[in-house]
Amino acid sequence: MISQTMQDALNAQINLEQYSAQLYLAMSAHCAGKSFKGFAQWLTVQASEETAHATKLIAFLLDRGGRLELKAIATPPLDFGGVIQVFEATLAHEKSITGRISALFEQARTEKDYASEIALQWYVTEQVEEEAHVGEIVDHLHAVGDQGGAIWYLDSKMGKRAKG
Repeated sequence: MISQTMQDALNAQINLEQYSAQLYLAMSAHCAGKSFKGFAQWLTVQASEETAHATKLIAFLLDRGGRLELKAIATPPLDFGGVIQVFEATLAHEKSITGRISALFEQARTEKDYASEIALQWYVTEQVEEEAHVGEIVDHLHAVGDQGGAIWYLDSKMGKRAKG
């Protein structure tokens, strides 16, 4: 059985993962509206990953006898600036998610909830990968800027990301 505190924390994370999916879909639409179809594709795939992360947490919560409590998801912004700003915001968001996952992991450890700690280890590792990957994209975007042919090359490259 999962504690009420851990159940509440996992529900909050599930809702945050769902917000992340909405945020990335909004960013995708923003990029597509600026004719950056490749960056839009990358963000659409990212949105589906966030939904998968939420689904995985839901299964874990239910397997532990917890109760799912979905809440209204905040509306993401409509405008994100240029592509560089989109991915800087993506990196900042992923860093905030890392902080939340770390706090969940610490809570599990404090409660000696080993099952939750082990399940959350996957998310800890995933966040390292997410930050590294998005950080690399931000570095590439800063290197080429948001003008000229190089940004379109990156757009083409980002469009090759398939659902994973």
